[in-house]
Amino acid sequence: MVSEIRLFVEHDFLEKAQQYSAVLSSRGVSVNIQSVDKLNARFLRFNPDLALCVDQDGLWLCAHGMKMQPDWKAEVGRLKRASLKSEMIARACNLAEKPNLIDATAGLGHDSLLMAHLGAHVTLVERHPILFTLLESTQAQAAQDPFLSPVVERIHLVFSDSADYLQAQIEQQQMVDVVYLDPMFPQRDQNQNAIKKQAQVKKQMQLLHMLLPEDGEMDLGDNLLNLAKQMAKRVVVKRPRLAVFLDEQKPDHQWQGDACRFDAYFQIQTSEQPTT
Repeated sequence: MVSEIRLFVEHDFLEKAQQYSAVLSSRGVSVNIQSVDKLNARFLRFNPDLALCVDQDGLWLCAHGMKMQPDWKAEVGRLKRASLKSEMIARACNLAEKPNLIDATAGLGHDSLLMAHLGAHVTLVERHPILFTLLESTQAQAAQDPFLSPVVERIHLVFSDSADYLQAQIEQQQMVDVVYLDPMFPQRDQNQNAIKKQAQVKKQMQLLHMLLPEDGEMDLGDNLLNLAKQMAKRVVVKRPRLAVFLDEQKPDHQWQGDACRFDAYFQIQTSEQPTT
């Protein structure tokens, strides 16, 4: 995990950069602030190593001439088109019931944003200090947007290792309606004869993979599945369409899409029958 990182900033935003530096320092990341004349694409190309940068739009991750943040404002169009009937994730997570939901694999938070928009009350758990700070910055900006403000009010960010967080919930006998898992690196446990790797990962995912190297089984989510099943009425796992089952555990129900599927594990039986 990254313990030291450079942060590029133009002079006009130096105070904001210092605030981010203080927050990251409190989370175990040493930040080296470097003031630059012009933070533009040319500068980023000539400084290709993984770093952070700050501008009027907040905190960004940058490398190889690219920069990325969990841009929730860019998701507004998708949210406006979404409905409980049109979104497969809504059926898988039973969002019509406005569940209390834990997203234990935060990523960029886009799925959590969609689920909150469709009515869920989401606890978004992230262990990586830089990614968590990026999410925190994005949530603060989204809270200023008239459309997104009521949505982000239903998202609670928690800075914690997901396994530790779920274990604590179990020990406190805290049940939730849904635990949602979307493991970061599903390709490592897929049948490589059946799966064709993408030729190019999207820009956001390229930088995210640089920040979050594959450093343990936790990234596969196997352990999280077993913990989640102890404290959720329903566990939903997002998988590539042809991927093997998480932890080799056959789900109770599946929702299949063209590119991905949702595997559901029901721990408390109800009269509800899943819809396909």
